[in-house]
Amino acid sequence: MITTSTRPRRRELPIPLLAIGMVLLLVLAGCVQPGRTSHPDSDPVPGASCPVTPDPSITTHARIAWQGIANGDLLVKDLGLLEKCMPNATIEWLRFNGGNDVIQAFGSSSIDIGIYGSSAGVKAMSPPLDLPISLVWVPDVIGSSEALVAFDEEITSIEDLAGKRVAVTFGATPHYVLLSMMSAAGIEGQVEVINLTNDKMPAAARAGQIDAAWTWEPTLTELTDIGGTVVIDSAEAAEQGFVTFDMQTARDEFIEAEPEFMLMWTRMQDHAAQRVIEDPELAAESISAQLGITPAVALDQMSGYTYLTADDLAGEEWMGGGAAESIASTAEFLAQVRQSTGAHTPEQYAEQVYGDAVQEVAE
Repeated sequence: MITTSTRPRRRELPIPLLAIGMVLLLVLAGCVQPGRTSHPDSDPVPGASCPVTPDPSITTHARIAWQGIANGDLLVKDLGLLEKCMPNATIEWLRFNGGNDVIQAFGSSSIDIGIYGSSAGVKAMSPPLDLPISLVWVPDVIGSSEALVAFDEEITSIEDLAGKRVAVTFGATPHYVLLSMMSAAGIEGQVEVINLTNDKMPAAARAGQIDAAWTWEPTLTELTDIGGTVVIDSAEAAEQGFVTFDMQTARDEFIEAEPEFMLMWTRMQDHAAQRVIEDPELAAESISAQLGITPAVALDQMSGYTYLTADDLAGEEWMGGGAAESIASTAEFLAQVRQSTGAHTPEQYAEQVYGDAVQEVAE
């Protein structure tokens, strides 16, 4: 099982969102750099440059699925790093709101690279889907950015969920953590677990339809703002052996046909990860612009992750073997809870780990 990096992680409590609707847009208008826009589908920020020698020989057309996750992928998008480093390539950014949607896009071959939580990625790699994709990058290990929020004051531990109604998005990383911890506590079968998307959780909580929910940002902050209390987060779950992370996969056909693109893409992911780690305040400006939030809120969301670089990923803990073992372990669990129909061996999953680019960038 993969363990989290030892890099220190800040653990402040979430900062409430400053406002909603037009009020938020007015606030954000004064928080971005000149020429910047807070719109998620904005053009790359002007003035940014390629941090390596650009390669005009790469003429790839890449369709990249992105999500509103506060990690280095948003810097790559916001700073236009792929566009600047491969000026003759065509980069198509497509936004998705959940892992299941990314899975469907891979299934229809409508994207080439995509990001989702580890549970969704493992589901895509496992029976019956067995999609022809490979792991190419792990941007972060999930920590306090995902948590169990309770609306019943009697719930102060996992054991207290017995007899309660708990909302979670099936197939997402919180689902895996919730079921794993319930099993470890010996209360599986005693909890009514409800499949609910994040956007529906606040209304369900207000209506008294659920007693708790395991979710991620920004819904996590929204639930605490309406009176929810964090009981346990995914960082604490990881300490008990239930590690979750965000992962990026690519179609095998694309990887084979576009090795130079994959190398440059990996270089930019590594560059962005280093910026997030070394200068989080600066990185928060890009992340906030892409998410439509303030830099302060972006920083708070970032504190809920442990970020990884190519050097971190190149070793045995990840691309060298640990990733395949973690994928296999997650796959076995998903099969047990009938989120898939089976699991491959670590050796088979190792064949779906593309580490060549990571190894070269780390050298």
